[in-house]
Amino acid sequence: MALDSKVPKGPIKDKWTDYKNHIDLVNPANKRHIDVIVVGTGLAGGSAAATLAELGYNVKAFAYQDSPRRAHSIAAQGGINAAKNYQGDGDSTYRLFYDTVKGGDYRSREANVYRLAEVSANIIDQCVAQGVPFARDYGGLLDNRSFGGVLVSRTFYAKGQTGQQLLLGAYSAMNRQIARGKIEMFNRHEMLDVVKVDGKARGIITRNLITGEIERHSAHAVVIASGGYGNVYFLSTNAMGSNATAAWKIHKKGAYFANPCYTQIHPTCIPRSGDYQSKLTLMSESLRNDGRIWVPKNMDDVKAIREGRKKPTDLSEEERDYYLERRYPAFGNLVPRDVASRAAKERCDAGYGVNATGEAVYLDFASAIERYGKEQAKIQNIENASEAKIYELGQAIVEAKYGNLFQMYEKIVDENPYKTPMMIYPATHYTMGGVWVDYNLMTTVDGLYCIGEANFSDHGANRLGASALMQGLADGYFVLPYTIGDYLSQDIRTGKIPTDTKEFDEAEKEVKDRIDFFINNKGTKSVDHFHKRLGKVMWDKVGMARNEKGLKEAMAEIKAIREEFWKEVKVPGNADEMNPELEKAGRVADFLELGELFAKDALVREESCGGHFREESVELDGPQKGEAKRNDKDFAFVSAWEYKGEPADAVLHKEELEFNDIELKQRSYK
Repeated sequence: MALDSKVPKGPIKDKWTDYKNHIDLVNPANKRHIDVIVVGTGLAGGSAAATLAELGYNVKAFAYQDSPRRAHSIAAQGGINAAKNYQGDGDSTYRLFYDTVKGGDYRSREANVYRLAEVSANIIDQCVAQGVPFARDYGGLLDNRSFGGVLVSRTFYAKGQTGQQLLLGAYSAMNRQIARGKIEMFNRHEMLDVVKVDGKARGIITRNLITGEIERHSAHAVVIASGGYGNVYFLSTNAMGSNATAAWKIHKKGAYFANPCYTQIHPTCIPRSGDYQSKLTLMSESLRNDGRIWVPKNMDDVKAIREGRKKPTDLSEEERDYYLERRYPAFGNLVPRDVASRAAKERCDAGYGVNATGEAVYLDFASAIERYGKEQAKIQNIENASEAKIYELGQAIVEAKYGNLFQMYEKIVDENPYKTPMMIYPATHYTMGGVWVDYNLMTTVDGLYCIGEANFSDHGANRLGASALMQGLADGYFVLPYTIGDYLSQDIRTGKIPTDTKEFDEAEKEVKDRIDFFINNKGTKSVDHFHKRLGKVMWDKVGMARNEKGLKEAMAEIKAIREEFWKEVKVPGNADEMNPELEKAGRVADFLELGELFAKDALVREESCGGHFREESVELDGPQKGEAKRNDKDFAFVSAWEYKGEPADAVLHKEELEFNDIELKQRSYK
């Protein structure tokens, strides 16, 4: 079938307004008879559930954690973008739109991104009204900082805990509706399949993670807001429980999966310390406002540091290579994430990594502490302040901005980042790819919506920092509540959807059969054994740099691991109890399929764009030498994959991308 993005006609700045003016609405009396299921309660799912319930729909919300408060959105650190132009530095809706499309390396749908930029300002007002404690400047006005890939300061933040504060805002809005009986909350429930009736999504099958009970839930529409698939790499900055099962199950029931190869490797994470590690820790991009990234210029210094004969603070300015400032003078340390990550990899591959494994670079705050200290000394009229005094004053400012991040670093690494530079290295963080959706956020299955990180929608091939929170809340608070109403207006006379039908019977049987298989399989290897092996193949061959040979090997290796998994996996315990190994088995089984499709998508896309870097597609000379080389003639499309059984047999559907409002050109941050 041809992919219809359902983008409204007309000039880009009027599309969303005109669209809202002409959709069908559901009146309040009828909303009381309409049920909506929301799977996932992070920023996208939480805000959507709260808003739909506030509008009068009956919402059933599902979280695999013990509270919506624990959704992984809580871990977001740096901030949320909005085109408010409070700083008077030239920001506008258009500039946020332009930065996002350019940051995504011209691989996103213009109309969706413009709408995102347009509603971004509303999000800040909404969250302030909820009491989210955004940082404020001396005069009490909301403060902003800058993030990668932009030349303005448009990021609103709450110290280094922005995700937590925004999630508590959405959670309080949800709680209000739970208390009113408009949201029925199912904690500790995992969605294991979607149920289609006459081609429309009409319910889900879940497992109660405490009792093991399999349940049927019906609704007039189903919304998936279950986050990204970064844990396909095993090691990522995601929570251990973050998984792609809800998204993958709907893919297997007919929802196309788009651009799986677009994954974000975040440049500033605490480096891996050994093979026993189970996850990685992010250090917010906001640190690149004040931190400078460097490695030693001379190999002798690298060796001395690795062997403990020298400290990084022993090296003079001349002995340091601030490689981002050297390569990208216009943006410096605030280049987009894909560019910063590849630059770190390039230095470490060349042998300049500064830790024992050779996989770390420095993020240094000394000059920021000195700069802030001198400024404070002037403000406080301290004449001829000593170095120690300047340092003390500067440290207080840095602590006010990033204190919790420094504390977290010190607890994990046991080094004081105020006194010695942080060590960082790229790690898997966010997935731009996801379930394909149209302008209404509906998948290729009628009545089945997908929002937030789980969809592919707004970030193209690379997300800019502080835009994930923006997209999740835009989808949940301001976009989906309109678009889903247009669809549900056809359901006002449908009545309750019964669950005692053959469609529910079949879906439930499928789920139970799979659980029985895991419990009864007499394998010899744990789930983690296979997950780690999958992660190693993904990181080595489908990681920061990819090539044809490696991707073909990856597809074959992942398939072999998957076949061995189904023969050899051992799941202890029973199905009718709390069983974390059983939960993991189901999730890893899905990752073992998704990983192969991911590699196939990367193989087919014979260009470098954003987070997808093909070694065969690089600028060979000129000012952009060594940078990624896009191929707009052959690859200016969204790859939407249709499930056909084996991942290798998936069928590609192309959504051609049109650029009418932004000129398609080489992305340069020099």
